[in-house]
Amino acid sequence: MSQRDQITMKGNPITLLGTEAIVGKPGENFRVVDMGLQPVTLDDFAGKIKIISVVPSIDTGVCSIQTKRFEEEAKTLDNVAVLTISVDLPFAQKRFADENCITHQNLLSDYQTHDFGIEYGFEIEGLALLSRGIVVLDQNNIIRHVEYVQEVTNEPDYDKALEVAKSL
Repeated sequence: MSQRDQITMKGNPITLLGTEAIVGKPGENFRVVDMGLQPVTLDDFAGKIKIISVVPSIDTGVCSIQTKRFEEEAKTLDNVAVLTISVDLPFAQKRFADENCITHQNLLSDYQTHDFGIEYGFEIEGLALLSRGIVVLDQNNIIRHVEYVQEVTNEPDYDKALEVAKSL
């Protein structure tokens, strides 16, 4: 049984669309946009370890906590790119970044194509939102850690993701 098979949002079962991210497999390239509406792909972070923090909406409490936590962690990580991906509009992400002094990670939006959500299996069927989770990719874009948070309103296991990233 997959991590994705029993995910809930406020106790209600949800279905995730797309391809499940699996440890040991290559991470698929994807296209998202940055806060200036410029296209960004996985290739833009070539040669770096990537921590991809996936959140449903930056303006909700747990998503805000998760993004702020990774901002603090990003300040101390060498050769690690921290990407927070949601389907929020880039304008909302920019406002959040400005209000919260987010400068050490990349806030990226999957709102145009939902490419990341489908390629990594985080797209919530019927809601066009991403489920909560974390993916860690090594310098060669091999998936080294995946967490699909079982209850979307809960925080992820930050320590496990950071432990994996620091070990690479």
